[in-house]
Amino acid sequence: MHVYKNFINGAWVESVAEKTVPNINPANTDDVIGHVKLSTREETRAAVDAAAAAFKMWRSTPAPTRGKIVARAARLMEDHKEELSQLLTREEGKTLAESRGELQRSINVADFCAGESRRMNGETIPSELPLNFAYTVKQPIGVVACITPWNFPVAIPVWKIAPALVAGNTVVFKPASNTPGTAVRIVEIFEEAGIPKGVLNLILGSGSTVGDEILSHPAVRAVSFTGSNEVGIRLYEQVSRRGCKAQCEMGGKNPVVVLADADMDLAAESTAQGAFGSTGQRCTATSRVIVEESVADEFVERLRKKAEAMILGDGSKPGVHMGPSVDESQFKTVLHYINAGKEDGAKLVCGGGQPEGEEFAKGFFVQPTIFDHVKPDMRIAREEIFGPVLSVLRVKDFEQAMEYANDCEYGLSSSIFSNDANYIYRFIDEIETGMTHVNSPTTGGEAHIPFGGIKATGIGEREQGSTALDFYTEIKVVYVDYTGRKREGNLY
Repeated sequence: MHVYKNFINGAWVESVAEKTVPNINPANTDDVIGHVKLSTREETRAAVDAAAAAFKMWRSTPAPTRGKIVARAARLMEDHKEELSQLLTREEGKTLAESRGELQRSINVADFCAGESRRMNGETIPSELPLNFAYTVKQPIGVVACITPWNFPVAIPVWKIAPALVAGNTVVFKPASNTPGTAVRIVEIFEEAGIPKGVLNLILGSGSTVGDEILSHPAVRAVSFTGSNEVGIRLYEQVSRRGCKAQCEMGGKNPVVVLADADMDLAAESTAQGAFGSTGQRCTATSRVIVEESVADEFVERLRKKAEAMILGDGSKPGVHMGPSVDESQFKTVLHYINAGKEDGAKLVCGGGQPEGEEFAKGFFVQPTIFDHVKPDMRIAREEIFGPVLSVLRVKDFEQAMEYANDCEYGLSSSIFSNDANYIYRFIDEIETGMTHVNSPTTGGEAHIPFGGIKATGIGEREQGSTALDFYTEIKVVYVDYTGRKREGNLY
């Protein structure tokens, strides 16, 4: 029985905890990849204490030197890309093509952050006083906790850990319990890249024990979290009481608006890709499509054909378009929402349950599902499902489309399909999301471009891109008076 270990103060240590959970391949529940021991509070404190002890040394290491270690980690990820992709697919369920894409995104992010180590610039500011020099510098915060989900178990940890390290912070990394294998490999790669003892620590375990202990530890000065709104808001409340910085990237209910003048095939292909790619298990997944009534019948028929043409199965096999839900809990959640759509009176166009066939019997598979004639107040139109379920809402015109698109507590990503520049630019101006796309899916992003949402989706600074280091640094303002004499008059 393979048991995953914690990485504390530069050493791989098996937890003393008795309670374990299996790491199961969601495409085949007979395939038990390993076991996770749910670490104790004492072990969690040891990980935080190690990070705290290493901070002084790491912050005094020149930023470009820190960047070189992150750059070496990027090269090692490149060298092990196929191995990591295979592991990611086996552990999380997405197709190999999707896993390879996630690895490339991770490599790009690490490369970008390594480059930022040479651009940790402050600014010089003209003083209103003579013979005075004012400037700013960026400085690290201290111990940073990176708490990550299972849906992008390589990319999300990398886009938190890399900027945290480059900025001069030490890290305690707590991944989701159902994707421990990829978490261990990420840390092994940073270890091989030369990360000093105590600078990066991995602790495996539950949110109620390990997570709570991390959030309560006074040495933890910042927490970067990606996950559900329920957990994220609770986390924010807990850490803000003691003045700890928090960055929370949470839910999404991302709309696509399709106007009558749109390229229907492009819109249908992109919407299906956004809704069913990664089994709908992305915070940027397309969940609602808001379409003008005059073209709705044609558009829904095109969507149906694309959904029914998708091949489900084990993501490691060639030709498969969509894998399973990540685990039994998420599988049941998706089925619950499909039943809710039926109960609330939405019209089921296709899908609606588990696929038939012996090859699906031991996996958590759900058919790509489309509901039509969905009303804005239905549960499937308002609540995040995190599965391959798409709701079609029909509207009479652009004005109603905008009303429906913004009638949502979340504000992560959005998209419009149209060839009318007037409507496109009005949509860009008026849509209440942190990211928006024109004639392309709601999903996707680039390593050098900021990522994040507004409204209930996000708390704190944006991740990645030009904003990547903002959360992980504090700005210090410096005043240098070189008059050599006492200042006269008002001091304010």
